[in-house]
Amino acid sequence: MTRAAVLRSSTYRGMPWKNGGGETIEIAVSPEGAALSDFDWRVSMATVETDGPFSIFTGIDRTLAILEGNGMSLTIDDNAPVLLKQDSAPLAFPADVAVAATLAEGPITDLNVMTRRNGLRHWVERVDVDSTATVHPAAPTWFLLCHQGTLTVEWSGEHADLGPKDALLLQGAKGKDVAVSGKACCFLISIDPI
Repeated sequence: MTRAAVLRSSTYRGMPWKNGGGETIEIAVSPEGAALSDFDWRVSMATVETDGPFSIFTGIDRTLAILEGNGMSLTIDDNAPVLLKQDSAPLAFPADVAVAATLAEGPITDLNVMTRRNGLRHWVERVDVDSTATVHPAAPTWFLLCHQGTLTVEWSGEHADLGPKDALLLQGAKGKDVAVSGKACCFLISIDPI
């Protein structure tokens, strides 16, 4: 049984960062309504306006991608800085090590995907759609964020039209055919139990 939720950008909730340094826009969290201390997984966007440290989330794995702006360098656990730009592949790293961000040139908006390490794993893929494609989710929880452009998504006899920053969350999606059509930049997020 596939359960679907169409998430509209106008309904996302804003909340302060864990470290108080800015605001994050929560797109979806499980369990629904979970606090920052007890979520299983979380998908959010944040605007970073100044250089500084990331919040620490014990036992969490994180993937970050740049949605808007000119990029950001991340120094993760004292390793060499990694420059993330809009065309960079999403970057996965532990959320419970020291991470310092340095903006390349002005504010950025990023996409954050986080899962609790002892029970879940996730992966994030940036995809440009320019006609029609069929996707076969490889995980039971599957999420499509329409970053820019518009998309029509069809699955199990249902469909949804997505605009910029709208999303579709499918539960029980593994092995299903999902048809995506339109012209858009989007992110596909898969969340799998370990």
